[in-house]
Amino acid sequence: MNISVANARFSLKNGAVIPRKHVFASESVTEGHPDKVCDAVSDSVLDACLEQDPHSRVACETLVKSNLLVLAGEITTRAKLDYVQIARERVREIGYDEPSEIFHADKLQILYALSQQSPDIAQGVDGTHGATPGVQGAGDQGMMFGFACRETPELMPAPITFAHRLCRRLSELRRTKVVPWLRPDGKAQVSLLYEGNRPVHVEAIVVSTQHAPEVGQNTIREVVLAEVVAKAIPPELLDRSTQYFINPTGRFVVGGPEADSGLTGRKIIVDTYGGMGRHGGGAFSGKDPSKVDRSAAYMARYVAKNVVASGAADRAEVQLAYAIGHPDPVSVAADTFGTGRVEEEKIVHAIRDAFRLKPAEIIEELSLLRPIYRQTTNYGHFGRVDQLDTFSWERTDRALLLQKLLGL
Repeated sequence: MNISVANARFSLKNGAVIPRKHVFASESVTEGHPDKVCDAVSDSVLDACLEQDPHSRVACETLVKSNLLVLAGEITTRAKLDYVQIARERVREIGYDEPSEIFHADKLQILYALSQQSPDIAQGVDGTHGATPGVQGAGDQGMMFGFACRETPELMPAPITFAHRLCRRLSELRRTKVVPWLRPDGKAQVSLLYEGNRPVHVEAIVVSTQHAPEVGQNTIREVVLAEVVAKAIPPELLDRSTQYFINPTGRFVVGGPEADSGLTGRKIIVDTYGGMGRHGGGAFSGKDPSKVDRSAAYMARYVAKNVVASGAADRAEVQLAYAIGHPDPVSVAADTFGTGRVEEEKIVHAIRDAFRLKPAEIIEELSLLRPIYRQTTNYGHFGRVDQLDTFSWERTDRALLLQKLLGL
């Protein structure tokens, strides 16, 4: 194995390679977080369009504050939709139906400002003009990153994986009424101590959950520790030195869009790798797969995961970059952070041979014209190995081909 001292987080001491200790933190949020409410509504609009017209062009964004919900964006579709009803149903499904709350599915004032996609963009994306007539081009310029590592069975970074587990557990307890005083809004954060690239200990856990007004702080702490933390975090990573911050302000009754405004696309780090690995800056929710912000990011994860699954590296980050209206990526890059078993240049050549990277090919390869996007909204778009039929980019079915191409 080639070891890059800087990238692999190792140091030298008396000529010996010593794993460097460092702490890394990631956060997740529950489905009732204001930004996630917006992501869910936008993805619900997208799914409704694709269900009736798989070739819909959708760029839908949502804003919420108090009892106001605003839809804005560009939608070109043959689908006949009731946008107001879609928004209300999604807000109700999330759990905002408490009579005393200002943000309530049936009390919402809903506005929408939706126009069609610009014809200047459409001609390049549809292939009627642009760089390669007759071939679908990228819906925008930009760079997208995919990341994978061996820290968890899902080949995801451990901090974001554990943070998602905490938030998912909060939601399970709320939806099943096991803990009836839980409310939809909440977030969690996990700080992990690493030795080199290996997570060895949870330094701190932060959980903030909205709750009914009659519940005391001691009860909240006891339940969160016993029913959330203990069920979501591997016990071998916890000990007496682990710090717990449970509702650290002491009270979290007013939450959701009543307490804070929300916007689509404001949780891009929660949606991806928790800050471990780079991000191109483009959000996912509300965008159809002609937008490479979404589809190429899914493909980059698919590629990176297969690189790691093949044994070519223990950590891999893949970058794809596109020009609007042009079908081929303008660049493909890979970084194995010093863990690669073959040169990165060879890995890039193998990626180009093993994967089809034009936008139309990505859409076909990953079956992205299905109405699957509401399922991606919460708890990360990656690492969802329990739903491979939906999360097609989590498959590792190209690992053997990569092994062959790389001579592993």
